[in-house]
Amino acid sequence: MPIQEELRRLLTEAMKAKDLRTADVCRMLNTKVMERRTAKGFKGEVDDALLVDVIGAYRKSLAKAKEEFVHLGEQGAEQAAQLSWEMDFCDRFLPQKMSEDQLRAIVRAQLQATGVTDPKQLGRVVGEIMKAHKGQVDAGDVKRIAEEELLRG
Repeated sequence: MPIQEELRRLLTEAMKAKDLRTADVCRMLNTKVMERRTAKGFKGEVDDALLVDVIGAYRKSLAKAKEEFVHLGEQGAEQAAQLSWEMDFCDRFLPQKMSEDQLRAIVRAQLQATGVTDPKQLGRVVGEIMKAHKGQVDAGDVKRIAEEELLRG
């Protein structure tokens, strides 16, 4: 089932069940998609790839906000818990993240394929991996592992 249909179904079920938390997240995701669709220069259609991109960006903003609430300690605990719940909700629509071992194997293969031995050229490696595995890897992790592999090599 396409993600947009799944969001509509979840929103309808949440409204019938008076589950405001789920309904609010579904509405927010729909709003973020609408913002992207109406943004200047948008061309194309609203498909699963666009929705994954929008949901991923929203999840990233939730993670940043959660960090801030966690730093507040007990005062921010309730908000941090709500943000954690929203992040978990978003995760169901996003591709599964790769394990560290899988990512390390991909980085090694890309380093060999490109022949990069200079840390200044790591941007090329990171870029290629990010393109090929969009949504499955984090750029910071790719860069860290690539640096570790270059030091080993």
